[in-house]
Amino acid sequence: MDNDQLALRIRAFRKLKGYTQQELADQMGVSVAVLGAIERGTRRADSKILEKIAETLGIGMEELLNRA
Repeated sequence: MDNDQLALRIRAFRKLKGYTQQELADQMGVSVAVLGAIERGTRRADSKILEKIAETLGIGMEELLNRA
């Protein structure tokens, strides 16, 4: 999956779960600037951050990465 598609999926799942960027960033322990850059596709998320996003949103990595 390319970075732009992943960014869109992260944003969509965040909104679906009812989180603001600030709320999700706080729950993950990262800055809102980092999360915003990931959602815009200007920063590539490493596997550790992707796992934290999935865990915080209550979804599996397979679902986040569209492998389900």
